[in-house]
Amino acid sequence: MNLRPLLYLDVDGPLNPYAAKPERRPAGYSTHRMKPEGWLAQHPGMPRAYVKPLRVWLNAGHGRELRELADLYDLVWATTWGVEANTFIAPVLGLPDLPVVDWPTMLGTGPSGTFWKTRYLVAHAAGRPFAWVDDELDDTDREFVAKHHDGPALLHWVDPRLGLRGADFAALDAFARTL
Repeated sequence: MNLRPLLYLDVDGPLNPYAAKPERRPAGYSTHRMKPEGWLAQHPGMPRAYVKPLRVWLNAGHGRELRELADLYDLVWATTWGVEANTFIAPVLGLPDLPVVDWPTMLGTGPSGTFWKTRYLVAHAAGRPFAWVDDELDDTDREFVAKHHDGPALLHWVDPRLGLRGADFAALDAFARTL
């Protein structure tokens, strides 16, 4: 059995601080204009050429930090970007294609008021230790994981106005080293 921990990565919030003020891109980030299929689907009936690209802020330095964490974790996309994270996000960060959690549904609330992703990540981890960075986590999710997951888990909330920062990477590193 593989006991190497998983690191579940959300894009919007941790890697793309979408909630920062539009005129105040956080330091270290660059602007990218992207048209993933998920974004185009939000504009039904509009010709692709007329859909305004999605503004995504990414910090290339996060790629280096994540590659270092890949010495400790198996990195996995846990994002609504799905496989498109490998097409649009990974190349900017200098990451290889990563496995992707396949969501049965991306709607509503999960059991006991949890974030809809929570139950699926517990199932995906199948008892393996994991860390998860997301901007939609709270104590309800932590309680659910504690009750339904047999291995160690770190659910790490990231401020969607700031994205991942040094302290976040340090917390992920420290968690993996305690296993």
